[in-house]
Amino acid sequence: MKKKMFTKIAAVSVIGGSMLLSAACSNESSSTDSKGKQEIKITYRSGGGTNKGLTDWLNKEIIPEFEKDHPKVDVKLAPLNVSEGDYFAKVALMLKSKNTAPDIVTEDTFMVNSDASAGYLEPLDDRIKDWSDWSNYNDSVKQGVIAQDGKTYGVPYNTDSRGLWYNKDLFKKAGLPVPWEPKSWDDILQAAETIKDKLPGVTPLWMNSGKATGEATSMQTFEMLLSGTDTWLYDNDSKKWVVKGQGLTDSFKFIDTVYENKLGPSLSQVLNGTGGAVAYQQLMPKGKLAIGLDGFWQTGNWGESGAAPWPDAFKTLGFAAMPTQKGQAPGTTTMSGGWALSIPKNSKNKDAAWDFIKLASSKENNLSLLQKERNLTPRDDVAKEQSYQEIPMFKEATEFLSFTHFRPAVDKYPTVSTQIQSLVEGVVTDKITPEEAAKQYQSNVTKIVGEDNVIEK
Repeated sequence: MKKKMFTKIAAVSVIGGSMLLSAACSNESSSTDSKGKQEIKITYRSGGGTNKGLTDWLNKEIIPEFEKDHPKVDVKLAPLNVSEGDYFAKVALMLKSKNTAPDIVTEDTFMVNSDASAGYLEPLDDRIKDWSDWSNYNDSVKQGVIAQDGKTYGVPYNTDSRGLWYNKDLFKKAGLPVPWEPKSWDDILQAAETIKDKLPGVTPLWMNSGKATGEATSMQTFEMLLSGTDTWLYDNDSKKWVVKGQGLTDSFKFIDTVYENKLGPSLSQVLNGTGGAVAYQQLMPKGKLAIGLDGFWQTGNWGESGAAPWPDAFKTLGFAAMPTQKGQAPGTTTMSGGWALSIPKNSKNKDAAWDFIKLASSKENNLSLLQKERNLTPRDDVAKEQSYQEIPMFKEATEFLSFTHFRPAVDKYPTVSTQIQSLVEGVVTDKITPEEAAKQYQSNVTKIVGEDNVIEK
């Protein structure tokens, strides 16, 4: 019996998976700049055109408003211009030391529990209890951002869903149906084969497939596939990792088929850390990519302030739900995650950092951010705003959340995720077969979590 967390939510609700970080203590030692002002530093990822909307929002809206209300505080951005995988590694190193830790850090939900368990993050519970806005956050989001110790370690500023982006113009040229509603994995492969035959020079299907794209390979590709099978990564009832199941092998096989049949991009493109930027900032706007398995947030690339403005994007593209493997119930699947503003344990200005997070997380400011970066909101009140619901593709992306899945909220997940990335790349580069990948997964994950913490399905 498969152990998936299917979470049904209302169309205006969104699910997050971000974990919230905290700032306590008002008697902390303070960091000041040359002018004698308190200084708070904010670290986030900016590599490959990522988070341009977030950067603009901080620079043009939030920081000026905050500094006006807090004239004795200077806010400095300290972005890391690195790939996603490198971001998590660098942040972990920064958080260890008082000399390098920022005052606010953006945390991907899958890293919150790990960083909290390592003692890098400050719990926010004492602050949140006196913050009236917290009642406006979706209850599912709140549960998704609580670490194993039961404490909250951040305030989420977005969440997401994933599906199949497809170019309607290319589909029509290839004689494929529009709207496209694939019912199984075979339907996806057949559409990609048709694109390959009918439209030379167009990449049929893009999936993140290497170690360089980090969690995007684990979550957007492998786990999206696995969530549509009868196997899941983690059994919540027994609290054990599933290390053997047909779904694991079949997910590796699907990935292998894409590359063996030359339905995917060149390895030089997909195994690069900037693969996502290549796919959605270059190939797709130029009509050179037919299908992309990825997240709703990619729309942020194509807006006026995006990394690759594309006025016709929402006329040209469709966003299809990812089908389950054989069309079995519930028929479609997706994964949800998100990002949070967190306060490192080694922050020197926790009180100012918390004030900044509260301002940035207000209803008006969250709505403004998500209109720029085109992500889903963790706030129920923002989700009800007409201007939010009118965001292109919002309706489709929200409907996918009816049957969403989350990454295991356990501290071994990041390490297991790196195994997934390595094995996917091994399959893509023909170093191992899908069957060998499944066996190595069983062996490697068992070593990571211990024999007492694994089961077979």
